[in-house]
Amino acid sequence: MQIELHHINVHTAENPSAFIRETNQIYFNRLSEIADDIILHRKKTPIILLSGPSGSGKTTSALMLEKILNQQGIKTHTLSLDNYFRSLTEQEKKLLAFGKLDLESPNRVDSEFLTQQLREIYHCRPVELPVYDFKNSVRIHSGKILHRKAGELVILEGIHSLNPDIIDFKDSRTAKIYVSVRTRIMLNNTELHPSKIRLMRRLVRDNLFRKRSFQDTLRMFDSVENGENQYIMPYKYRSTYDVDTFMAYEICAYRSLLLESLRKISNDKIIHDILEFLEHTAPLRPEEITSDSLICEFIGNGQFCY
Repeated sequence: MQIELHHINVHTAENPSAFIRETNQIYFNRLSEIADDIILHRKKTPIILLSGPSGSGKTTSALMLEKILNQQGIKTHTLSLDNYFRSLTEQEKKLLAFGKLDLESPNRVDSEFLTQQLREIYHCRPVELPVYDFKNSVRIHSGKILHRKAGELVILEGIHSLNPDIIDFKDSRTAKIYVSVRTRIMLNNTELHPSKIRLMRRLVRDNLFRKRSFQDTLRMFDSVENGENQYIMPYKYRSTYDVDTFMAYEICAYRSLLLESLRKISNDKIIHDILEFLEHTAPLRPEEITSDSLICEFIGNGQFCY
């Protein structure tokens, strides 16, 4: 799908509140359609696997889907695949410190433990959920017990959720969702690829909430892209449902958060096209974004978070 930047600018300038509301509604309607179908098959497929590349909006999509299902009377629990990462060895911690550890590798996931817990959950047996301490790179016990009851649903979201080598679980017992930015923004005959929209999301999020410089995020771009092509994209065909998480107004919201800083590092070829589009984008104050927007996952002040 394509959308002209001129179209985005016109709607942003004329009535930004209505544009935001209508765009959010399109995304909400898609998740609602999926929720309706999941409910129809919930007895056979109580486990929902949700995957997508970095910056795709997995967390918001999973938690919003949980909210929709809960509102329809179907108790739903959402788990993050990140909490099933293996604790790093001392050698791996050293590699991480020098930026030489493949953070996208499925080998980071404790597949055996994750699969065991999913089987217990499927059979309505209680499990103690893990939590990953990213500061110390170690998985610890949370003390939180999940005891799914018959008819309840569990969503597992993470980049490797559709990888059958990670989750050794019968396909017939799971529904599968793939989320990502699919829409391309057009400026004259120039295209802004979805991967660059996701990069803008990461630039904003990493800088605001992970204390990471724009240069550091850009240095990781090739590695992240390679990881996605190697570990995530090959399995998106397994999805039962697909969701385009592109928000038509989002580039306007990123303008004030990115433009001036990226101008200072404009010699970085990765951002040439991003800069060109931001220069021609109508401004939209981040404060105008409502808390139910998917892009709050990246700019903050959202209602969907763990």
